[in-house]
Amino acid sequence: MSVAPQSLQITAASPDPALLDLPWHIALEDWPADLLAALPRGISRHIVRFVRLSGRVIAIKEIGETVAYREYELLRQLDRIDVPSVTPLGVITGRRAPDGEPLEAVLITEHLPYSLPYRALFSQTLRPDTATRLIDALAVLLVRLHLVGFYWGDVSLSNTLFRRDAGAFAAYLVDAETGDLHDTLTEGQRCYDLEVARVNIIGELMDLQAGEFLDESEDAVAIGDALVERYGELWRALTEVESFSFTERWRVQDRVDRLNDLGFDVDELAITTDLDGTTVRIQPKVVDAGHHSRRLMRLTGLDVQENQARRLLNDLDEYRAATDRQREDEAFVAHDWVTEIFEPAVRGVPRTLRGKLEPAQIYHELLDHRWYMSQNQHRDVPMEEVTADYVRHILPGRPDEKAVLGVQPGDLRDETGTFPAIHPDDDIILG
Repeated sequence: MSVAPQSLQITAASPDPALLDLPWHIALEDWPADLLAALPRGISRHIVRFVRLSGRVIAIKEIGETVAYREYELLRQLDRIDVPSVTPLGVITGRRAPDGEPLEAVLITEHLPYSLPYRALFSQTLRPDTATRLIDALAVLLVRLHLVGFYWGDVSLSNTLFRRDAGAFAAYLVDAETGDLHDTLTEGQRCYDLEVARVNIIGELMDLQAGEFLDESEDAVAIGDALVERYGELWRALTEVESFSFTERWRVQDRVDRLNDLGFDVDELAITTDLDGTTVRIQPKVVDAGHHSRRLMRLTGLDVQENQARRLLNDLDEYRAATDRQREDEAFVAHDWVTEIFEPAVRGVPRTLRGKLEPAQIYHELLDHRWYMSQNQHRDVPMEEVTADYVRHILPGRPDEKAVLGVQPGDLRDETGTFPAIHPDDDIILG
């Protein structure tokens, strides 16, 4: 059958010529399996396919033309203000089937390496508090979105991707089609987003329990309520007004230090006094997430998640103390730590296993493994021994999170925590 002529319109900041080689005349659900990359998926209203293109993986979502352009622009705005979200690559319209029937437009985004939807996380052998850690990550993401004036409209675990971040997770927005960007959000908009999140999360966790992916003893309602509580704590810490006497001016720096500990920098702080100058009021006006990751990047050039950065900075501080170099320039010490400690440890992992986890996450797990080995052996185990033992006994059993295969509710897990592949013809869904 001949293919009807097409007049494709590609909207992209940096269009990849290889896009023209893809079969845009075929409905996405019918794309041949040999084109597709099987990756983790969540739940979605739309058909999505992952495709390897020019050395990377892209996600292609069929969606209405107006919505596709709108979501593309929203994701570009979020990318410009450095909000954790998937990177938009383009929109393609003008598609037609061989019989001339019009096909839906597609939105193309870049797949986030090492990211997992929440269902794939629950298919692995994880600690019992996994749900709580996901909720904490989602609360941080929602606060960050609200601080920049983004109203999500459909907050859920399904619309979020998660990356391991030391002992926690980092959350990324993956679906912005219901969102909207404002100068600031009203309290009503924030509260509505939060209530939608609570209700959706409770439903998603109950669905996991029905599929035997989450223990029935876990209280899904309590976990949903915990999101509201965690969000409220973080929002107040970042935005509330604090008053104190003029003699307690040290509390200004204390407030900044507390926000730094939460992982936020204060770019602007409003300080006012009353008429007689006896009371001081402070309120953060501009806060920016990523305090520790920026500090680590400045010192070492390593670009990692916030909690990973915190862990690596702690190890750097221990190295500095152990080598008695507290009085030396921190940048010089950091350079030596990277070349003498961090890089040799990561290079000790065979290339065939490095796709399991991000390098910073591997190093975090090596630090954990060193602690356990040292405790068991009652000695300070050298990192070379730790790496060899970790590579031999721990890492091979971990799923490959750079290109891991997805699961459906009801799939069986084995004792290593790995899970079976899903045929690439199955609907791959992002949220």
